[in-house]
Amino acid sequence: MRLIVVWSRTSVFAALILVSFAACSRFSVAQQGSSAGAVYVMTNRAEGNSVRVYQRSADGGLQFVQEVSTRGRGTGFTLDPLQSQGSLTLSADGNFLLAVNAASGDLTSLLATSSGLTFASKVPSGGALPVSVAISGNFVYVLNQLGVASVSGFTITSQGHLQSIGSSARKLAGGALAQPAQVSFTSDGGKLLVTEKGTDLIDVFDVRADGFITGPRAVMSSGKTPFGFAISSGSMVVTEAERRFPMRGTTSSYLIADDGAVTPVSNAVPDSQTAACWVTITGDVAWVVNTGSGTVSSYRVGANGSLTLANAVAASVGPAASPIDLAATPDGQFVYVLESAVGKIAAFRVNGTSLTPVFTVAGLPLSIQGIAVR
Repeated sequence: MRLIVVWSRTSVFAALILVSFAACSRFSVAQQGSSAGAVYVMTNRAEGNSVRVYQRSADGGLQFVQEVSTRGRGTGFTLDPLQSQGSLTLSADGNFLLAVNAASGDLTSLLATSSGLTFASKVPSGGALPVSVAISGNFVYVLNQLGVASVSGFTITSQGHLQSIGSSARKLAGGALAQPAQVSFTSDGGKLLVTEKGTDLIDVFDVRADGFITGPRAVMSSGKTPFGFAISSGSMVVTEAERRFPMRGTTSSYLIADDGAVTPVSNAVPDSQTAACWVTITGDVAWVVNTGSGTVSSYRVGANGSLTLANAVAASVGPAASPIDLAATPDGQFVYVLESAVGKIAAFRVNGTSLTPVFTVAGLPLSIQGIAVR
């Protein structure tokens, strides 16, 4: 059923809107004056990359409000086009949104406010095929996947202008075989972490006060094909695609010490799904997207960083949808998942260790990759 909503101040049209909502409860549109935040999705289009902005209401509903060019180019591919997590990253204070332009090899910063996005700056990424970006304070590091895989550093001003940190580029431990998936800072900004799909390594860089990094120290992953990860206090939760073997997906956790030592806590805990790739954490629950099986699994995260599988199928969109990136609202009440094969955003309400479908938003390009929520 297709729903068309016409906004009006008259009571007649208001009544029609209420009837339409009752008839199609799986679709929700944010009403004027009820904005609780925003959802950002990167299009990754080859003819011109951009970020779509959706106003988010208190009930999790979305309304498209804006599309802003990154002034760079995406790959245009579909079905996990960048093979990464963190291609679109929001700063902790919500003021800056960073987007990689994989095909044109550069990085874009956008100013994010309650009224929308505005372009701030664009700089070369310092390597080939940037796929993930991280920010901590005024330091930014981008992950370049092709050639000899590397990370490069930048500073960001209060106006969102990026400037390269000279001689900050560092090669990954796995070199040309790394096939890296994600870069991110630890919670205190003292360490920079990278997962390498091709070598089953986790790289740990020390971050100096001036933004330069040293390292890396390479740590062998507990499972094969480490992909996305999320930081919770002093622990790191990492998904493992396990070479995409059917029903073999796993997730591991590690403790990260102040000196950079990475200690395994829970080793390759299986979820009996295929291609565990993306992860986000709400409270003490880690949500893992299994792209091959079209499901989301949930794990309990203990106070010591331990993982316990709570629900192998906490939600399902079906393998034909090819779910990839996901992000949660700051209050942990909603989780949004990108369905790359069909160009949709699927919204779920968090219900303990399960996800309750709320609605879907269609009409996005099949090249989508990267989602952030404020």
